[in-house]
Amino acid sequence: MTTGSAHRQTLPPHLDWETCDRARLARARAFDGLFFSGVRSTRIYCRPVCPVRPARSENVTFYATAAAAERAGFRPCLRCRPEAAPGSPAWMGTATTVARGMRLIHDGFLDRASMTDLADALGVGPRHLLRLFMRHAGASPSEIAATRRVQEAKRLIDRTDMTLAEIAFAAGFGSVRRFNDAFIATYKRTPSSFRRRWGRDESWLNRC
Repeated sequence: MTTGSAHRQTLPPHLDWETCDRARLARARAFDGLFFSGVRSTRIYCRPVCPVRPARSENVTFYATAAAAERAGFRPCLRCRPEAAPGSPAWMGTATTVARGMRLIHDGFLDRASMTDLADALGVGPRHLLRLFMRHAGASPSEIAATRRVQEAKRLIDRTDMTLAEIAFAAGFGSVRRFNDAFIATYKRTPSSFRRRWGRDESWLNRC
C-alpha cells in the first residue's frame, strides 16, 4: 500500500501517514481536530471520528487543516461536520510563527486586516509567512481565514436562530453575496439549504 509520503509535509508535528490512518480506522477521539482525511473517490474530507464506514486506506490522504483539504478539492462531510472539530490542539501549545498566526486568524484578524498586516504582527515578511503556512498548514493564511469564516457560519446556522444575514456578518463576511458564494464553493449548497429545520423561508438570500 502506498503510504502517501508526499502528504506528510501537510501534517502537524509528530504525526505521520501511518499514525493518522490507524487513528482514522479506530475512530480515535484523541486525534479529533489534529488532522482531516480526504477520500479520493467521494472528494469529501472527514474528522478521524467520522461515523461513516472508513474508506480503503489507499483511497485516503491526510491534511493538517480543513483549509488544506479544501484547497485540495475536498468538500466537508455532512455527517462528522469538520466545523465542529476541536480547535487544533497541535497548534495551540506551541510558540511557532504559524501557531501564533493560526491563533490570530482564528480570532478574526484577517477579517479586518491584510496579509501584510498579519506578517507585520508576526515579525516576518509576507512571502516568508506564506511559505511557512504552506509548509506546515498546507494552505495560505487567506485560505485558512476563508475556511474559518465558513465553519463559524455553519456552526451558527446549526446552533442558533440568528437570521442568515446576521450570521454572514457575525462570521466575518463582508457581504451576504460573499457568504452565499463561499457556501456554494465549499458545500455545493446554499446557506439556506441548511436552515430548513428552523421552518423559516430565507431563500431570498440566495438572490442577493
